[in-house]
Amino acid sequence: MAVALTPLSIPGRAGQLVSQLGDRAELHDVYDETGSRVYHDVSVRDTHEVRELVALVRRIPGAVLELAAGSGRLTMPLLALGREVTAVELSAAMLELLSERLAEAPERLRERCVPVQADMSSFALGRRFEVIVLGTTSISLLDEEGRAGLYAAVREHLAPGGRFLLSTVDIVTPDDPEAAEAVPEAVIAAVGAGGRAYRMHDYWPAGADTRTVTIFPAEIGDEGPVTVCTTTVGVLPVDQLGAELGRAGLTVLSGHPLPGAWRYRDVLLEVGVTA
Repeated sequence: MAVALTPLSIPGRAGQLVSQLGDRAELHDVYDETGSRVYHDVSVRDTHEVRELVALVRRIPGAVLELAAGSGRLTMPLLALGREVTAVELSAAMLELLSERLAEAPERLRERCVPVQADMSSFALGRRFEVIVLGTTSISLLDEEGRAGLYAAVREHLAPGGRFLLSTVDIVTPDDPEAAEAVPEAVIAAVGAGGRAYRMHDYWPAGADTRTVTIFPAEIGDEGPVTVCTTTVGVLPVDQLGAELGRAGLTVLSGHPLPGAWRYRDVLLEVGVTA
């Protein structure tokens, strides 16, 4: 069932297109039952940050706690390393997709994964892990209070000498700031794992502290319903995140810039507990 979204909830050209579709547009949050399957289709073959993150995990022996695991885009490569992975995810729809993937996976992978439905800002698992992973810039889903809860939970669950690996954005200063400000929206073509084509609108005005991503089918006919999935996430620059981690008793040990995107690039941070 569509969530209570309206065209006014979606800014930019994406919102204009939804308005033009009128009653044909069926709006969903990216994390509801319908939206999670679209997101999964779009993201499951996305290898962005996977190689870099797996390389860091490979250096640190021990069990892995993955936060905001989603449908398993990082979970499956982590299991392929031979690790025990506890996969925490709040969305029941996303966990169902992960369970479906695990059911189709070899037993040697499936038996080492423990899916857990929990909020990454307030979880208590009663054990510690050598590695805690939070990928896909998912920390941007949390507000300041939620991030404070996350940092406290990470400290509680990180084994001595362990590492917290997470990604966030690094804002890229454009060559022409005025031109960048005049174009607050990028449109990205993507093909899902099932072969379906999509068009993703990434709306981020210069200086704004949130981004809105809206996913449409690449081809929209003249009749019938059109599934539109959207989400708004925070923008948490690497400097701000580093300062917050420091205040929470966590230290950024290294940063690994990832291939750039439109007006930002992701950075993978390696974090330890402050001595």
